[in-house]
Amino acid sequence: MKRENRIIGITDIHGELGKLESLLEKLDLMPDDTIVFMGDYIDRGKNSKGVIDKIISLGDFCKCVYLKGSHEYAYLNARKGDEYYKYLFWNYGGVQTVESYGSFENIYNVHGEFLESLLPYYETEDYFFIHAGLRPNIPLEEQQEEDFFYIRSEFYSHKTNFPKKIIFGHTEFDEPQVQADKICIDTGCGKYPNAVLTAIICPEETFVHS
Repeated sequence: MKRENRIIGITDIHGELGKLESLLEKLDLMPDDTIVFMGDYIDRGKNSKGVIDKIISLGDFCKCVYLKGSHEYAYLNARKGDEYYKYLFWNYGGVQTVESYGSFENIYNVHGEFLESLLPYYETEDYFFIHAGLRPNIPLEEQQEEDFFYIRSEFYSHKTNFPKKIIFGHTEFDEPQVQADKICIDTGCGKYPNAVLTAIICPEETFVHS
């Protein structure tokens, strides 16, 4: 029996290449799958470069969509000289990313084009994928860009009137958080040693863990 085309969301990998590879193996990917990578590929874990190399290479096998996370946003702004984002980058896992690439500038030399191309969000007919969330009850075109990558409780603790179910990460929980209007799939990969990397498979809305 032919398997229904799947949309798979994965977020907050944070340099954990081994957990990503374990998760991908369990997903049993097919060429007609679509994977939406929802940001935070870098920082904290030991192999940020390897993670990005891996997800780019997957684009040769199936459709891949790459979103920007808070850590990519911080890196890109830090590179432009913003002192606040320099602080965020260096104090929240950027040291491990620099070690992975060999130098701060080599991050951009190797993967600058990829990082600059990352999307803020991705929509399907039924789902809206984003790294952190949206400010409730504000039209999409009036949202502040920074909220896409950094918003937390103002989003997940309040019901939205958004017409599609929102799949998001950024705020970690022990297990996926399922609400009527939103699902969080960040289970702490890269932040806690024993945390798993989680994927959501849509439209079934089932979960697979590394």
